[in-house]
Amino acid sequence: MRTPPPLGLTLLFLVAWLGCGACGGGSPSTASASAPAQTVDGRVYLLKVPHGYDGSVAMPLVVALHAYTSDAAGIETYFGLDPLADADGFFVAYPQGTIDADGKRFFSATDACCDFFGTGIDDVKFVGDVLDDVESRYRIDPARVFSVGHSNGAFMSHRLACDLSTRFAAVVSLEGASYDDPSRCQPTAPVALLEVHGTSDAIILPQGGTVVDGFPDRIYPSVSETVGSWAAAEGCTGVGQTSTLAFAIDSETSGPTFVEPWTGCRADVTLWMIEGGTHVPQLTPAWGEAIVGFLLSHPKAAAN
Repeated sequence: MRTPPPLGLTLLFLVAWLGCGACGGGSPSTASASAPAQTVDGRVYLLKVPHGYDGSVAMPLVVALHAYTSDAAGIETYFGLDPLADADGFFVAYPQGTIDADGKRFFSATDACCDFFGTGIDDVKFVGDVLDDVESRYRIDPARVFSVGHSNGAFMSHRLACDLSTRFAAVVSLEGASYDDPSRCQPTAPVALLEVHGTSDAIILPQGGTVVDGFPDRIYPSVSETVGSWAAAEGCTGVGQTSTLAFAIDSETSGPTFVEPWTGCRADVTLWMIEGGTHVPQLTPAWGEAIVGFLLSHPKAAAN
């Protein structure tokens, strides 16, 4: 049996979440969900159906993934996507992670994060089953299926882009990373990527590191390596001119958010670096509008 992670790691993730009391109505780990619960293969996900849906038009679907120690209701509150789903006409699915031996919910994303007890659970299949379940009951546009995640959920969004590239058109990662070994990510179809990271993230370090102290197999790459590996996968030819967002997505810092786009890509690859941003940014309403705008503007290209 794999040795459990040091207690300090669990406390570190927990402190990060408990410090998010201003994320939108309290700590995400104790938020109450407004989207009704659904069950697939004995596991739960929440589903936001946009107001006015009548099946006459195929709508986009966004899969929102929570952090380690949080839950589906927590990320629903933290990201604040439900009002935008009603306004812009898209579904949001919130998969629920599995509880580990330490009593914390997780997704088994990459080798670094966050199946710390080695359960081997297949969360790629779970999310794929969630897609199948939603698509079987509602009219979903297969060219506009997206993912956005925070922390462990951001690692999972990267994993989905790697393993389910034919189903996801674009993903957004907030304070996450991809595989340290880029060869483990082999997308077979273009996927647009937006990586959002704080320069002062002390949990998932911008320069990369080891998620669990003393476990050398828990290594995650730096932000630049993560984005660079996606740029290579998408055939990008260079880096465009750096700019700054005209609006704040993190109310906790007065620093700008720098935008670094890659060029010549088959699918867009972009990095947003929040100057002074921490692992749990205090997200403004502009956050949801910005990421929804990114996702909806990157539908899956038609097959040749």
